[in-house]
Amino acid sequence: MESVFDTYGLPGTPGTDAFWETARTPVSVPADDGGGGWVTLFLWRGTPARVGFESWSDPVPLRRWDDTDCWYAEVRMPPRLRVTYQFLTDDAAYADPFNPAGAGGDRSIAATPDAPGQPHWPLVGADDVLPVPRTRLRWSGGRLDGRRTVRVHPAGGGGPVVLLLDGDDWLYLHPAMTAFDAAVAGGAMPPVTLVFVPTRDREAEFACRPALWEAVREELPPLLAESGVPADWDRLVVAGQSLGGLSAVYAALEFPDLVSRVACQSGAFWWTPDAVHGPDPLGGPVGGAVAARLREGPDLSGLRVAFDVGEHETRMLPHCAAVETLAERAGATVRASRSPSGHDRAGWRHALLRDVAWALA
Repeated sequence: MESVFDTYGLPGTPGTDAFWETARTPVSVPADDGGGGWVTLFLWRGTPARVGFESWSDPVPLRRWDDTDCWYAEVRMPPRLRVTYQFLTDDAAYADPFNPAGAGGDRSIAATPDAPGQPHWPLVGADDVLPVPRTRLRWSGGRLDGRRTVRVHPAGGGGPVVLLLDGDDWLYLHPAMTAFDAAVAGGAMPPVTLVFVPTRDREAEFACRPALWEAVREELPPLLAESGVPADWDRLVVAGQSLGGLSAVYAALEFPDLVSRVACQSGAFWWTPDAVHGPDPLGGPVGGAVAARLREGPDLSGLRVAFDVGEHETRMLPHCAAVETLAERAGATVRASRSPSGHDRAGWRHALLRDVAWALA
């Protein structure tokens, strides 16, 4: 009997051992309703579940094939999409066992066939343990409460400091250390010193407050100097996403002697002190507090900033576009681009490498 899976090139009788031995998903086929885009098949073996997507869509329930252990969903996707997803059961979340592209232990990555590739990023499975830098710094006391472990990696032998905000995500979910090594080895960027800064409270640290950047300026360079890793602070690049991107641009505005190169992905430029806990955070003034600061006319002629935002982040786009325009008017050298994703670290990976390299060009 013909099954829905034949359309996706999955042979065998659904639910049999032979079927599961060869099953590989997600698989996309062109949508046939004339609207463009793709229909993507997701498979799950076992009990009822949903497939949940990071920022792009509400969870989609899976349907059962007859009375087998085969559950599936056919999900309509737009052109050019890369998205993180996971299977959600009543009591846990799981990576896709049929997809070799993982992002941490309980997430996977799907991409439509027309999504551009991501050079230098290795394929890692959900069960793979990512390498971490040998050098670690104990950063405690000072202007930031508590203690945190900062990892440091000299890609290509080290050079300009690249400060990676939300550093633990780039260590344990996405293999940034390996990707930067590959980019340097391939000549896509000069040697750099990666500094992975973990975050304890994103809202408190990133919401346009000076404490983090005073600490970075005064406390982090001596710690890094003690480690013996080569580090050029004069060509510092700050890379941040979402609230981290907001904080990176804030630092360039308020600490220009420290931060003059920024790689910002999906900056949370909707942010104002009142918006963050409001009923509709993105519904406030376009460009938020950063746009208001830019309208005061700061001189940004010494700033080099790359902005990127997901082309599927519909409500973020006006906020980001406003800040891009105002920064350029203030004299900054600006690069603005759109990635094939929603508000999703899987979609930010290519822009991270490309824009750090551009900031150092």
